[in-house]
Amino acid sequence: MLIFFDKELITMVTTHASIEDNIKRYKRGELIVPSDFRGKGSEDAIKKTLSRLALKVTIKRMGHGLYVLPKKDPLFGEILPSGEEIAFALAKKEKIKIKPAGAFVLHKLGLTLQVPTKLDYLTDGNSRIIKVGKSVIRFKSTTPKKMALKGELSGLIILGLEELGVDQIDELTRVRLVHLLEKENPIFLNFELKLASAAVHDFILKLILNK
Repeated sequence: MLIFFDKELITMVTTHASIEDNIKRYKRGELIVPSDFRGKGSEDAIKKTLSRLALKVTIKRMGHGLYVLPKKDPLFGEILPSGEEIAFALAKKEKIKIKPAGAFVLHKLGLTLQVPTKLDYLTDGNSRIIKVGKSVIRFKSTTPKKMALKGELSGLIILGLEELGVDQIDELTRVRLVHLLEKENPIFLNFELKLASAAVHDFILKLILNK
């Protein structure tokens, strides 16, 4: 009696077993993407395997092509990574650099209590939009000059002002910006100002001189 084997089914089962075994070695809270398993099977087989593991609740689907091995807390139960943690984990996997930008910068600097629904980042990689639940992570490709900003405070301030425009800054925010700039290392600040646009350069100098 002849026995026929479905090669596609065998490949799928092999891919599933290989990926499931691989995921057991992931740390709790670690981001999982299909590209992690290149070489384990076809792209379609890898995606189907991750979808099935999500249905089994082995992993948690965070967005299109984004999964995580959830952390477990005895008191709070399942703990999922924040949008910011996902953005930096994704950047690490793709070997690109990202820096907060726009309204998200103001939130990170404590200049606004409003949590933005869109987390904007400048990157030396490709522009893309990642949807995570009700939040949106946006990577916006930018110039090497902007990615060269290093100051812990001044770099963020310059990026925020470049994206938002200096005309959008109210008086209370100006006062808070002055306090933040006073905490920055003057060497870093001088270096960063040389990389800023003329409008932002003049705006920050005016803030410092008129404090």
